[in-house]
Amino acid sequence: MEIGNGCISKKRKLVEEGSLDELNEDLLERVLSWLPTSTLFRLGSVCKRWKSMADSQSFKLACSRIPSRDPWFYMVDADLNRSIVFDSAKSSWKRLNHPSLLLRDHNRDSIPVAASGGLVCFRNMSGGYVVCNPVTGSCRELPPVDPGQSLLAIAMNAYSNYHGSYKLVLVSGDLPKLSFKVYNSITNCWEEEIMLRRNADDCTRDNDDDAVYFLSTAGNVVVTNMQRSPSKQYSSVFTLKDGEEIVYFLTSSGRVIACNLTQKCFSEYPRLLPVFSEYSIDVVECKGEMLVVVLSEFFESASLRVWQCDPKTKTWNQIAAMPPAMSHEFYDKKLDINCVGAGDQIFICLSSAELCSYVLYNFVTNRWVELPECSVNGESLEFMSALSFEPRIEASV
Repeated sequence: MEIGNGCISKKRKLVEEGSLDELNEDLLERVLSWLPTSTLFRLGSVCKRWKSMADSQSFKLACSRIPSRDPWFYMVDADLNRSIVFDSAKSSWKRLNHPSLLLRDHNRDSIPVAASGGLVCFRNMSGGYVVCNPVTGSCRELPPVDPGQSLLAIAMNAYSNYHGSYKLVLVSGDLPKLSFKVYNSITNCWEEEIMLRRNADDCTRDNDDDAVYFLSTAGNVVVTNMQRSPSKQYSSVFTLKDGEEIVYFLTSSGRVIACNLTQKCFSEYPRLLPVFSEYSIDVVECKGEMLVVVLSEFFESASLRVWQCDPKTKTWNQIAAMPPAMSHEFYDKKLDINCVGAGDQIFICLSSAELCSYVLYNFVTNRWVELPECSVNGESLEFMSALSFEPRIEASV
């Protein structure tokens, strides 16, 4: 893990001068809890007092009171038995110790499928789930669950990092017969399956979710049934707004489905582009809002745009677009996009047989930044997708 040595040396100097050493334990913990997570790991090397404090529960409690931390993005590549993250605060790649529980035979090659707060959820090949804190390596293997009907989406929501309070939601079925099942960390059990009814106000009932084949402008046969990377097969986002818990996910043909867990109903969103269109799409959550990212081609150029749906009119409105000079590079590359939101940012993985690129978009600055290549021990790594989480040492499984 990359750490700024200059930062630590300055702290040593402060300790020698006695300014921080004179603070009482409670105040010292509150001051140091604001340090970046990567720096917190080096507190123990400063002095014995700081080492003792860094291991204490009271310090973890102080860290839990920090409102938010700059996100890390947990990267997914062909080697599922290692942990690589992108630190958005330092704009650098880091390699973490892979959780030991995930190296056991039955959990090897587990795929990260959901994340929330400081936790990431993995799904093994037999359909079992493991929740981990990637920073500390702590893990919990969830009780077995009957997969039931075909699994469509997996979503996660952490209510309290310090107290390990979170939910894992599985949405299953075939439209229009959908159901969901919830794992509650407090009770450590799966709740009863609940059926979802179609929202009475839902007017979008096009029966076009079966695969459709057509000829592209280049003369190639194209199928509308999306081929998503394994880590994004059950991708979904969780929002909590006005007291209502909603899970959004994409159908195999790219239609957005909203499952209101509070009202126990679902609705379909209108298509953003016609079914006979070539495009790649993903759904993300930013600041409690569901957004859609679309990469499409038109007039021998490519465009990457972010859309938001008006809940009243059910119409899509564009809220951001990559500069044409930047997106043109993606034309005719047959790229698949896999995206994840984190606060004011969207992390975008663009991958195909001939190109692999990562872009970070910031809503506040309206900047699109292409990230540097990731290299570990001289090996250049290529990632299919990413999940966002807050690096918190206090996050409990």
